Amino acid sequence: MLVIPAIDLREGRCVRLFQGDFAQETSYSDDPVDVAEGWKRLGAERLHIVDLDGARAGEPRQLEIIRRITQLGIPVQVGGGLRNISHLRAAIGAGVDRVILGTAAIENPGLMIEAVEQFDAERVVLGVDARDGYVAVRGWEETSGVPAVEIIEQALENGILRVVYTDIERDGTLTSPNFAETERVAAIGPAIIASGGVARWDDLRHLSRVRNVEAAIVGRALYDGTIVISDPGQWRVGQNRLETGGPH
Repeated sequence: MLVIPAIDLREGRCVRLFQGDFAQETSYSDDPVDVAEGWKRLGAERLHIVDLDGARAGEPRQLEIIRRITQLGIPVQVGGGLRNISHLRAAIGAGVDRVILGTAAIENPGLMIEAVEQFDAERVVLGVDARDGYVAVRGWEETSGVPAVEIIEQALENGILRVVYTDIERDGTLTSPNFAETERVAAIGPAIIASGGVARWDDLRHLSRVRNVEAAIVGRALYDGTIVISDPGQWRVGQNRLETGGPH
């Protein structure tokens, strides 16, 4: 299982939110590119970037910073504010390796199908941000009423291979992931990138044993030092069994 460091962008800074609450923000750096360079120097294989301003505005707001990060030569996946094909094309044009559809996929399933057809299923990822089992949208500020399981099942039918699954109640809390919900959505079949609540190495080892979990996104635990990477080999944890046969 791959460990992916998170860089959440707000007003040009690298921040973390507590449970997705914009009023509970911790700022870690005024230079996200420098942060990205640091993770690259430590051997990170991929970065997970969220455009928080874009998620609220409904359109990308941090593409220039994202472009500078992609120029470092490390694969980058980006979510937040990607609501139509033009947004996806702009992100890919900025050098993004994978684009993550969240709100747009919930409100317009046809966009997901079109995106897979235009950009390939390896580059289009479904982002499911869940609160109490239901999908949250628009920067996590609204709950859609759509069960997470339902949207993932539909996405599989529409050609999606990979899902970033975030439990909002655990995100930024350093409490531990919601293992039960992660296992439930992973059992549906796609490759899962788990997000939210990772606090210690035991959490990563637990996730690495869940079938179909190919990666885990880690934010606050890396920034606060409850998980410390001192060797490039530590970005890989355990050995997963992927029923889908997707990439590791």
